Amino acid sequence: MQKISFIIPIYNEAENISELYQRLKKTFAADFNDFEYEVIFIDDGSSDDSFKLLSDLRQQDHWIKVIQLSRNFGHHIALTAGLDHTTGDYVVMMDGDLQDQPEEIIKLYNKLQEGYEVVYGERVEKRFGFFKRLSSNGFNWLIRKLIQEPIVINSTIFRIMTRQVVEQIRLLRERDRYIVGIIGWVGFRQAAQPVDHGRRFAGQSKYNWSRLFALAFNAIFSFSSYPLKIITKLGLGVVAVAFALGVSIMYRKLVYDIPVMGWSSLIVAVLIMGGTQIIILGVIGEYIGRAYMEEKRRPLYIVKKYLND
Repeated sequence: MQKISFIIPIYNEAENISELYQRLKKTFAADFNDFEYEVIFIDDGSSDDSFKLLSDLRQQDHWIKVIQLSRNFGHHIALTAGLDHTTGDYVVMMDGDLQDQPEEIIKLYNKLQEGYEVVYGERVEKRFGFFKRLSSNGFNWLIRKLIQEPIVINSTIFRIMTRQVVEQIRLLRERDRYIVGIIGWVGFRQAAQPVDHGRRFAGQSKYNWSRLFALAFNAIFSFSSYPLKIITKLGLGVVAVAFALGVSIMYRKLVYDIPVMGWSSLIVAVLIMGGTQIIILGVIGEYIGRAYMEEKRRPLYIVKKYLND
């Protein structure tokens, strides 16, 4: 009998866990009754009652596994922990706030049977607020512009994969993780499947503006050297402007005897050059810092408890 695994990261989602589990059970009974299954919940350092509720569910259903991390390692690291512990022939990744609706999983599975190895959900109508939609669209636009590798890049966690894909993802252990980018990088046949986007059942989104910007930068710096090309072009542009200004000043002085402008123009030029240099050093430092952290070879996460017996 084939087996399907569900990976669900949990961070302070106590209000959603019961509803999520009930809908998963109904989905399994209706659409996957010919499969064995496992549901792997990863508690990513929750400070509410999430772990207690997950432990209670584990007592009721022996197909549930609960991984409690020692602290909050982040969304994509938690997903990695789940992938490391899966045993299914097919693996479904989804969030725990019910915006990824369990009832839509069968659509992903059916699409996978057309010969694909990865199928990700493409939300038909996003049920976000205006600012959330704006930030999401901005994020997608930014990574499409700056990530130059010919890989499938998108922002949707909700997807199903074959065992072969999961085994390849496990080999990639970089610390600064953008998991959907990693899935795109390993290749295989990938396709989008339209799905209905659910509303968050309870609680608030954990992705604020700063987290979204951090995720965007992580995606860009992890999969592209394009920022280095940008600063090279910026440096050449500044040199060209400085040369043109120098020629202009000399021409006005020699031809029209117009004196060189005073301290204000000099200060502006120094500030522009100084700001440009700081940006350049910041981009280079970002790449060096990432290499330094990778060289330490620390584990991606630490498991505090693993409920599997």
